[in-house]
Amino acid sequence: MCDTWVALRDATSSGNVILGKNSDRPIFDCQPLLFYPRQEWPPGSSIELAYLRLPQVRRTYATLGSSPYWCWGYEEGINEHSVVIGNEAIFTKSYRATAEAYRSGGDTPLGLLGMELVRLTLERSRSAAEAVEVMGGLVEQYGQFGSGVPGRDHAEGSYDGSFIVADPGEAWVVEAIGTRWAARRFSQGYTSISNEPTIRTSWERGSADLIGYALEQGWWRADQRHRFDFARAYVDDRRPRQVSHLRLMRSRQLLAEQAGQITPAWMKRIARDHYEDSFLQGPAFDAADPDFQTICMHASPASFTWGNTASSCVAVLPKSEGELPVFWWTPGPPCNGCYVPFFVHGHNLPPLVTRAGTAGRRVVPAPEAAEDRFAPDSYWWLFRRLLDVVKGDPVASVPGCYPERNTLVRTRFDALEAEFATELAELAPRVDAHSARADGEQSRLLAGFSARCVERVVATVNALLIELEAA
Repeated sequence: MCDTWVALRDATSSGNVILGKNSDRPIFDCQPLLFYPRQEWPPGSSIELAYLRLPQVRRTYATLGSSPYWCWGYEEGINEHSVVIGNEAIFTKSYRATAEAYRSGGDTPLGLLGMELVRLTLERSRSAAEAVEVMGGLVEQYGQFGSGVPGRDHAEGSYDGSFIVADPGEAWVVEAIGTRWAARRFSQGYTSISNEPTIRTSWERGSADLIGYALEQGWWRADQRHRFDFARAYVDDRRPRQVSHLRLMRSRQLLAEQAGQITPAWMKRIARDHYEDSFLQGPAFDAADPDFQTICMHASPASFTWGNTASSCVAVLPKSEGELPVFWWTPGPPCNGCYVPFFVHGHNLPPLVTRAGTAGRRVVPAPEAAEDRFAPDSYWWLFRRLLDVVKGDPVASVPGCYPERNTLVRTRFDALEAEFATELAELAPRVDAHSARADGEQSRLLAGFSARCVERVVATVNALLIELEAA
C-alpha cells in the first residue's frame, strides 16, 4: 500500500513542481537508497530482473531511488533529467483473472514489477512525456504479473500498477492493467493516487484496445461505450476500497488546503498524516496503534495495514535547467523519520544508506527472498530500531510510549530538517546542475553535503536510542 501526490508549478509557493511518495511495505522490507550512474552499454547487453531478462538500451541515465533489498527496481526515484516517479499497487479485474488462472495451473507468463517499471523508465527518459511512452511500451510488451512481496507467491503477492510521472513542467498519472495502460496529463493544480485506479472518463494516451477489451470481457456494456469509465470498468470490485479511498481523498484534501502555497514542508506534513486535523481527530489511542489505514502507515496487531511506511520522499524539481533537483528522503514512517536532501547529481551516497540488513542487497524473486533483519551498519535498520523503541514493540504500540517518545523524536528531527533546509538554500546557488552532472568538484560538494547531513542524523538517532532505552 502506498500514496503518491504531486503539486504543479501554480500550486506551489516557489513555482517548483514537488512530488511526495510514501512506500508502505512489510515491516522487514528494508529499502536502501541507491545511485546508478549514466552508462553506455555494448550491443547485446541485457538486464536480469526478478522474472524476466530484458535487452538493454544503448544508454541509461543516472538515477537515484529507494529500492527494496531484494528488488532491482525502485519504489520511488529520480533521474538526471529531473524526471521523478512514484508507484502504487492497484487491484483490477484483469489481475484477478490472471491470479485465478495461475492458481488453477493455467498458462500465466510472468512479467514486470511496478518497481522495475519505475527504474527502467527513469533510466530511459528525458522528460515526463517520454517516460509515459517508455512505460506504456514496456507494459504492452512484457505485461505485469509476479509477486512483489517477499515470501508471497505470485497469486498472492502480485498487483497492477498506478504511477505519477513528473518533470519540471508537468505530471502524468499512468495506470497499467496487465498489458494495457492509460495516461492522463496534468499541467496545473495538483493530484494524488493511492491503491485504486483513478483515471475515469478521459485520458490523453493509452493502449488502443482499452475500451474494446473491457467490452469483450463483459466489464462494460456496449450500449454505454460513449460514457466509458476506465476505473469503474477495470477495478476489482471484490476488493474493499476503504483501504485506499480514504487515503486518496485525504491527500487531495491536504493539497487543496494549501493550493498555491504548497511547500516542501507541507508535502512532508502530508507524508506524516494520521488524520489528526480531520473529523476523525487521528487514531483513538496513538498513531502507532492504528484504527484505520493512514498516509503515514504503521503496522497493526490486527494485520490490516500490511506493514509500515518503509520510505518516504519529497522531490523538489528545478524551475530552470541550471537549478538542482533535490530528493528529500527518509527511511521508515516519516512521522518518526528525518528527511535528508540527496542529489542525483551528487553521484555518490554514504555507504550506510545503501546497505540492507542481514539478508544483504541482492536481486532475487520475491517468493524466494529471506526476511531481512537488523544490522548495525544499515541506515534503514537504524531507523527501524528507533521506531521499535519509540513504540515499545515491533508491531504493537505499548501504552504510554509513542506519544511522549515521538514528541521528543520530532523535536530533534524537526530542528535538523530546518537546519538542512537553511544550509541547502546557501549551497544551491553555488552549484550548477550542468556542472554537477559531470561528476566533478560540484558533484563532490553535493555528495559531501548529504554525507554530513546523514552523519548528523545518525548521531541524533544514536543519542535518542541511549536516552529512550535508559528511560
